[in-house]
Amino acid sequence: MWGNFIFKIYILSMHSSFQIFKSHITHPITFRLFLLQKLPSAFFAGLRIALLTQQQAVVSVNKKWFNKNPFGSIYFAILSMAAEVSTGVLCMGALYKRKPTVSMLVTKSEGHFHKKAVGKILFTCNDGEAISMAVEETITNKASTTVTCHSTGKNESGELVAEFYFTWSFK
Repeated sequence: MWGNFIFKIYILSMHSSFQIFKSHITHPITFRLFLLQKLPSAFFAGLRIALLTQQQAVVSVNKKWFNKNPFGSIYFAILSMAAEVSTGVLCMGALYKRKPTVSMLVTKSEGHFHKKAVGKILFTCNDGEAISMAVEETITNKASTTVTCHSTGKNESGELVAEFYFTWSFK
């Protein structure tokens, strides 16, 4: 019991590079340049990081002309993109400057839609600890591991609009 508790604290505290990653990725200009270079559709959709810690990421997207569907709401693929970024930025933070290097890849995704997505939608993922543990297991055992992350999208009234599950593989 104590061993598992100490292991969790060790994993969360040992990755000091996360703060450097956070300062780069949450800076408005560098984040937009990153999106333009690596995820241009996310750039044009207007994704923003609203909050980032080692345990939690919140990504926002607003309904606008570029990301609307014919039904007056945000297109489902844009919602999926925002949800994926909320999980992926936690993975990237856990991997930043790690030795040996570890690659990441989405191997499965699943989405559920509960309400029409209009206005500003915030996607929240709270799986940073599970991601850090999977990365540490990959490095320690030199074997591929997976983690399934949950991201919930809520509107400005706090109502659940959509939820997604992304399975990330680390190798």
